[in-house]
Amino acid sequence: MPDTALQIDPRDNVLVALVPLAAGTTVPFGFASCPVAEDIPPKHKLALIDFKPGDLVLMYGMVVGEATRPIPRGGLLSTLNVRHRTGGYTAERHPVSFALPDASSWSGRTFMGYHRANGQVGTRNYWLVLPLVFCENRNVDRMREALEEELGYGSSHISYRPLVRQLVSQQAPGNGIAHESLSQTGRIFPNVDGVRFLTHQGGCGGTRQDAQALCGLLAGYIHHPNVAGATVLSLGCQNAQSSMLMDELRARDPKLTKPVLFFDQQRSGRETVLMTGALEQTFAGLVEANRATRAPAPLSALTIGLKCGGSDGFSGISANPTLGYISDLLGELGGKSILSEFPELHGVEQELIDRCATDEIAQHFFDLLQAYSARAKAVHSGFEMNPSPGNIEDGLITDAIKSAGAARKGGIAPVRDVLDFPQYATTPGLTLLCTPGNDVECVTAQAGAGANLVLFTTGLGTPTGNPVAPVLKISTNSQLAARMGDIIDFDAGGIVTGESTIPQCANQLLDLCVDVASGNRHTKAEEFGQNDFIPWKRGVSL
Repeated sequence: MPDTALQIDPRDNVLVALVPLAAGTTVPFGFASCPVAEDIPPKHKLALIDFKPGDLVLMYGMVVGEATRPIPRGGLLSTLNVRHRTGGYTAERHPVSFALPDASSWSGRTFMGYHRANGQVGTRNYWLVLPLVFCENRNVDRMREALEEELGYGSSHISYRPLVRQLVSQQAPGNGIAHESLSQTGRIFPNVDGVRFLTHQGGCGGTRQDAQALCGLLAGYIHHPNVAGATVLSLGCQNAQSSMLMDELRARDPKLTKPVLFFDQQRSGRETVLMTGALEQTFAGLVEANRATRAPAPLSALTIGLKCGGSDGFSGISANPTLGYISDLLGELGGKSILSEFPELHGVEQELIDRCATDEIAQHFFDLLQAYSARAKAVHSGFEMNPSPGNIEDGLITDAIKSAGAARKGGIAPVRDVLDFPQYATTPGLTLLCTPGNDVECVTAQAGAGANLVLFTTGLGTPTGNPVAPVLKISTNSQLAARMGDIIDFDAGGIVTGESTIPQCANQLLDLCVDVASGNRHTKAEEFGQNDFIPWKRGVSL
């Protein structure tokens, strides 16, 4: 008989309801049982003790809240009787170690990827078109129209699509370009997965630090293993100068191994001069990018972003620990994983500090947390305000409960590095990257740090994608997978029902990752063209 409630850790004084629990019944857990004093919805928490005001609520073996009113044994925990509370933390680490999963069965596995001159391996092959400043967003969109539209109907302005058509017609057969009449995929460049157009609202008018961070992020995207090269449009007078971008790119790729094409509107004069030059040289860049082909690569070449969004009361017991298991496996194989969302690590700080590989890494993590928290408090906010109405409705009634479950995406392996936004991940193993919990800002930052795949868990459903990194959606419950199957790539709900285990789900999901990384399958977000891109403008975003 499947379990109806779960005590996650023996130290916990609450249960998670796996199914609706009716008042007057008794729920078994482990070798014990507890009477149900009132109806408990699935995903919500049932008290195992009689709570008095001030008593601490324990889940995952840690403090996740404080009772504000009496709660009888078998009663429901809610925002009416529990408030956010966490244990304290310091920069001093108390080293811990755990038995890691056996990765030997994966040691010989490979995926088919694009090998770059700088040693990275891509899971896709894209060309980027991006602006240094918001003033150029329109011209980026004009390039999109010229390069992507089948026809130019309904356009009252000059269309540059005929120029692109002329460039195609001038290419001789046999040079690797599939002319429209010959292409089976409908693409002129069969080996280029697409041209990605990034627009944003930054580059000028903010602080110099904003411009520097934006250039760091854009440099991360250009350096990304899934990117063959980039076209950069500049107005000319903005804070985010081309020299700033190149300095950031050089910091990530000292040999500047990729083509980066710059076009300055103020120097070009008329728009037609800017656009004609940009399109002609971009087309030539695509000709070169099309020469790339896939070849076998070890799983150590994968960098996986670990993300959750639209989380529910099952996230921390099904999909998130599945990602944690994969993160541990990948670290054993020499690959990289990135855990972010610092506001959603509130309450598990000491656990992560204790897992840091060195005192210096622990101190850096501590300092970033303190600075982020101080910025939130300066505007009369705080990490405790992170849970959304949807989170609360589905059982995540405090940020500490949400964070304790979210942190399980990071597994149990040592923390090998800690980075501030928008730094780039280079150290094998688990890296902590300072980002907000905001879905798109976080995934944007993870891709900018080099994630060539993103695993994104959700209990409520979200369509988030990314322009350069495939984003796989993992449902925490099977009801979501059935209801929103058009956006879900993998269902981890079998862990909740007892039909599957975390290791089984993790191995199945890693198989899917290899398939997606090899280009054999596209994610639902890719199929929908969900290319979300929002740079984090350093401020208070939770």
